[in-house]
Amino acid sequence: MTDLQQTTADVRGIIPILDAMQVEIVELGRNAVAARIPAEPNVNHFGTAYAGSLFTVAEVLGGLLPRTSLAVEGGVPLIKSMTIDFLRPATTAVVSRARIEDDEIERVLAEYAERGKSDFELVAEVTDEAGTVVARTRGLYQLRRF
Repeated sequence: MTDLQQTTADVRGIIPILDAMQVEIVELGRNAVAARIPAEPNVNHFGTAYAGSLFTVAEVLGGLLPRTSLAVEGGVPLIKSMTIDFLRPATTAVVSRARIEDDEIERVLAEYAERGKSDFELVAEVTDEAGTVVARTRGLYQLRRF
C-alpha cells in the first residue's frame, strides 16, 4: 500500500463521511496536498457537485499537513473558520489542492513549540476534470497540542 492509499484509508476511517464521499488523497507532500472526490455520490438535485462535498474536499486538506510538514508529537489540526466561493458548477470529479510555504511551516512549528498551538491559513482551489476552478476556499486552522 502506498502512502497515498494508507492516508486515504486513515482519513476515511477517522471521518466516516469521507468514506461515503469516496475522498481520495492524491498528493501528500511537504508543501502541497490534494484530495479528489468523484462526481457520484457527491451530486445534488441539479446533477452538479453538492456544495457540502466541495467544502469538505477542500477542508480536509488542513488535516493532512500534520502528516507531512507540520508533523509534531501531539499536534492535532483543528479548523477554526472557512469561507468558500462557489465559482462554477462542477459535473465531473473534482480535485482540491493547497500549498504551504517553507517560511510558514517554520513559523507554525516554532510557535507550536513555544505555545502548544499555532494558527495557519490555507487557501485551496477546487478544479474539475477540465481544470476549471469551480470553488476556492480560505481556511483558518490551528495546530494544537492534544
